[in-house]
This record gives sequence, structure tokens and C-alpha cells, in this order.
Amino acid sequence: MTITQQHTQVLIVGAGPSGLMMAAQLLRYGVQPVIIDTKQGPTNQSKALAVQARSLEIYRQMGVIDRIIEGGKKAGGVIFNQEGKQVAELPLDNVGEGQTAFPYILMYQQSKNERLLLDYLTLNCCPVYWNTSLLNITQNASGVTAQLQNGEAVQTLTCNWVIGADGAHSVVRKQLQIPFTGDTYQHKFYLADVKIANQLGDKVDLFLSKKGFSAFFPMPEEHCYRIVGNLPDEFDNVAELKIEDVLPFLNAITGQEIQVEHTNWFTEYRLHHRMADNFKNENCFLIGDAAHIHSPVGGQGMNTGLQDAYNLAWKLAGVVNDQLKASILDSYATERMPVAKDLLNTTDRIFKMILSRNWFIGLFKKWLLPTVLKTAWGKPGLRKAFFIRVSQTGISYRESQLNLHLSQSTQIKAGDRLPYLKVFDEKKQVETDLQEWCSKPGFTMIALGKLQEIDLFTLAKWITQKYPANLNFFYLPPSAKNQQVFDAFEIKEKQKKAIIVRPDMHIGFINDVVDIDMMDNYLKNVVGFKSIH
Repeated sequence: MTITQQHTQVLIVGAGPSGLMMAAQLLRYGVQPVIIDTKQGPTNQSKALAVQARSLEIYRQMGVIDRIIEGGKKAGGVIFNQEGKQVAELPLDNVGEGQTAFPYILMYQQSKNERLLLDYLTLNCCPVYWNTSLLNITQNASGVTAQLQNGEAVQTLTCNWVIGADGAHSVVRKQLQIPFTGDTYQHKFYLADVKIANQLGDKVDLFLSKKGFSAFFPMPEEHCYRIVGNLPDEFDNVAELKIEDVLPFLNAITGQEIQVEHTNWFTEYRLHHRMADNFKNENCFLIGDAAHIHSPVGGQGMNTGLQDAYNLAWKLAGVVNDQLKASILDSYATERMPVAKDLLNTTDRIFKMILSRNWFIGLFKKWLLPTVLKTAWGKPGLRKAFFIRVSQTGISYRESQLNLHLSQSTQIKAGDRLPYLKVFDEKKQVETDLQEWCSKPGFTMIALGKLQEIDLFTLAKWITQKYPANLNFFYLPPSAKNQQVFDAFEIKEKQKKAIIVRPDMHIGFINDVVDIDMMDNYLKNVVGFKSIH
């Protein structure tokens, strides 16, 4: 399929999870991007497997969550094995209870994520132009000119904005000459999607040994596992390695004979930990693996890319639709780069410890680690802290320029993710939650506390006149059934609170009074809303 248009507002280079999510989010705001990929079409060969709670919250907001839950499998826990013997087991069943609608880690392959998002694009009449490569880009005052190649044909496409979602070897990043700082792990690794006869159950099995390590991740399909491990040095120069070559090594690490019934996919690769020196260059942006790559520890990579897109899309759509000033786009890099840097450092430290051949670390892993893990997991506070980190629900933008915190509350602040708090709707007599209130595109204003009818009328009139398509309004008066919401936001009796939630479900504004002028000031002067013409 050939691109027929000569100009587009947004060109997305790369149709992996990040690029597809970027397109899907833009479509929610009525922006039709052009999305290209060098591949011939979608593939089943994908490395990422875990979908974290924060990503599931995004999918819920998009209205596609049921299909994911149905096609996924909850990780029942993590089992640590030393030299083939189990030394610790950490249950993961509902480990994040009360913190999210999805208090678990879901196994749902990257390829399934991609197909789900592709279906979303198809429903919104947005094709992916496969077999299409970016040759080069040039930027000037009016935007970006991209030269594309499809088969033998070369064409020029002008665009206002370019999103580089084209992976670790990003052509966009290289064209922009943005350094990709970091390193490559010295070990070589393998990945296998297999069906095995061994009964390993629904838990992630980690095998640590002096010989190396391997991890078995249960897939949604019966008896199917994704196996990841390091290759011994003697395999460094072996051409066309097969699963059969690795099995003796794998059996030695696991202490059992792994019986492979069918191999869906086997590959060997090197792992890197790198990050782009900037995520934005004039009218071009980097998201996902084009911006940062790291070890697979904790299943963070794909989820971080999805959140990059989630963060950028609403801002870019606001600019494209002439509703927001272009200055808001600078907040993408300032918000997401610290997240990527922190993730890079954390996963790197843990991964190096797993692979270390240092005798002291070896002693720690053998004698102390099992006890430390079991003791820590027995403490509810540490289990909660683990889940908040691995689920990415704890990511906050408190330092962002898009925040205005005018409240004395200390537990929840502007920049934090809107907490998952259940709400009883007194009018409809049904239970809902704050995050469900944010299912529509745009900002959400929530007034908490007792308001007079005239106050509610004035608020509704202000929104209708100034922000008719951009601000959804909800009101929660005090009631015994909703006291937990008031407690969470530290609202005392007879007090009020105004909250404005960004489209990506992060709180932008909190005030201890419901004041229209102050909210208007936030939306115009902090977020950058343009006046309605």
C-alpha cells in the first residue's frame, strides 16, 4: 500500500507497541497520523511479555481491556531456584489489592498488544504502511520533510511533527544526531517460545546457578513458556544456534530435563542499556526503544514505551487541534527522561547482580538472598512498595511545569497518578471509581465537598463557555459511603477540594477551594489552553 497524500500533521515511524499506542491515542483526539514500518507486516516474534497495571489502566480508558484480560494470564508468583532447588517463593496473586483495578502482573505477549492496537487503528480507519522505510528527514521553520521508500518507489512527505518509534536502531534518532549513551552487556542471551512437557505451573521460575541463569515465564497458552537465559562463552561464535544446542546447558542450570515438545521461536541476542541524550529535537520526538533500552528485569520495557506515547499524545493532539500552545510539548522530555533514567539505573543494578561471577555476590545470592526475599515479602509495606514500582503506578511528575499544587494535602499531590479509589454513585446507585470518571478524552475536573446548586450551575456554565470539548466535570458530595475518597485527599469536615486530572490520568491541579478564576488560570497559564475563537 502506497501513501497517496503529500502532507500529514503527524508521521509516526515504527509500528511496534509504542508507535501503535501513539497512533491510537492521537485517534482518540481526532488526529489522523500516518504510521509506517519497515517490516512486511505484524510479527509473532516479540520479546516483551508482561503488561503492568499502569498499561492495563490505559487500555481500560481506551475501552479494550476485556479482550486483554481474556487473552492474558496472571502471573501467580515468582519462584527462586538455586542450583536446581527451590529456595524462595513470592506469591503475586492480587499483590496490589486496593491500589488499582488490576492488582497483578499480566502475561500478554507484545505481539498480542500490537494486534489489539492494530485492530483499534483499523476501526478508526488508520492504516499502517508496511514495507515503508524512512530514508532521511530535514527540519525547517515550517516543519519536517521526510523521504520515504516503499519497494522501488521513493516519495517525499511533509509533516508538522515526527515521532521516532523505530526501536533501538532508530533512523529518526540517527538522523537527528542524538547520542544514544550507554553500553552493551558482555554476555550473549537467548530467548525461546516453547511448549514443554514439564509441569512448571503459572509462576515465573527463576533459576540461578554458578553456570548462569534462566527464567521461565508462563504464557497464556497451555504448557507454553518463554525461556530467557544467558549463553555460555563457548557459544559466542556458534553460527545458527538452535534450542537443542542450549538444552544441555539449560538442564544443568535447572537441575531437570526440560522436554521441549514444540519450538515456536528461538533467537539469540545481546542486551543493551542505553538512553538518548534528549527525547525531543525541534519538531521530532523519540519514544519507546528509540529513546531508551534496558535489561528485561521486571518487565518494564514495553510498558515504559506505552507510557511515553500516552504522555506525549494528548499534548501533541492539543497542539495539532490548535487548543494548546506548542510550549506544552517541552514537558514530554522533562517528564519522561527522569523516568527512563531511573528505570535504566535500577534494572542495570539488579541485572548485573544476577549475572555477576564475583565470589562475594555469589555467596550473597546463595546464602542471604533467599532469606532476605522471604523476610521482605512477609512485610505488607515492602510488598506494596514492590508492586508500586513494578506496576509503574508510582510514577509521578511532581516536578513538572504542568502542575499547580495549591493544597495543604501531603499524601496526594499535583503530578501524582490519580489514585484508584472506589466511588458510590448515589444518583445511579452503582459503584464506580475515580479512574473510570476519566474514561473520556480530555481533562477531568472533580469537585469534592458540599456545593450549593448555584455553585454547580456556575461551574457547568464556565466549562460550557470556556472548555466545552476539553473539560469533563464530576461532583462528589460528602457521604458515609465515599468517606475513603475524602480521607485519601485529606479533606476535613465542611471542607472542599478542586482537582483537575490531565488526560493521562495524572493530577495537574489541586486546590483546597473550588475557585473558577484559579482553575481558569491553571488551564490558561500553566497548561497553555488557547482562548476559544
